[in-house]
Order: sequence, then C-alpha cells, then structure tokens
Amino acid sequence: MTHNLKLFALSAAALIVLSAPTQAQEVDCENPMTQVEMNLCAAQAFEAADEDLNLAYEIARDMARQMDSYTPDLDPTNEVLLRDAQRAWIKFRDAACEAESTLARGGTMQPLLYSTCAERLTRQRAEDLRMFGEVN
Repeated sequence: MTHNLKLFALSAAALIVLSAPTQAQEVDCENPMTQVEMNLCAAQAFEAADEDLNLAYEIARDMARQMDSYTPDLDPTNEVLLRDAQRAWIKFRDAACEAESTLARGGTMQPLLYSTCAERLTRQRAEDLRMFGEVN
C-alpha cells in the first residue's frame, strides 16, 4: 500500500474509533450498513489474511532453510531467493491493488476496493507459500 493510501485507510479507521460513542456496538461485518463500516470490515479481513500470510511465509522459510542445509554452498540460498521473491510480491500486490482501487479514486469506496484486492491476493499468496512449505 502506498504511503498516502495507508494513511487514508488508517485515518478512516481512526475516525471510526474516535467518533463512535463509547457504548456503541462493534461493527457487524456480516452485514455492514455504511461505507465506513464496509471499509473497516474489508481492512479487518485484509489484516487477517496478512496474519495468515505471515504464518505461511514462516512455513515456507523453514522449508527453504531445511533445503539449504542439504546443499549449504548454494549462492544465493533458497532462503534468500524466497525472501527476495516475497519482497517483490508485496510490492506487486500493493501496486496492483492501488491500481485496482482507482476505480473509485478519491472516493470513500477506494479503501474498500484496495482492501478487498489486497485480501484476495494475500490469501492466494499464502496458499502458494503453504504449497511450497508443505509439499516440497
């Protein structure tokens, strides 16, 4: 996520928290009623997918390290290749989702589009990393 879009998403979430009455109920993400609620729920879904991605990456990294232990003279190592691929993938995801979110550029729906895209791509990547870590 670019710096500006991240700040926008975080600001929107902070506004929700700060402007809500202290006795207000949590947002029902099964049935969000406003754009703000939809944005918040999409951001929460992306956050959950990102946590899952981090777990899948740990599994894949462990496998890469195990593979490196069999052939310690590799340069670059499997772990380095995986790390570099993951860093490149994150840049790709962020750029792809920023582009996809421009369907509502500058509008209140842009964070929803960004988070939905980021969740979708993040879940796909987590599955790819799991396949690498568990099948290889």
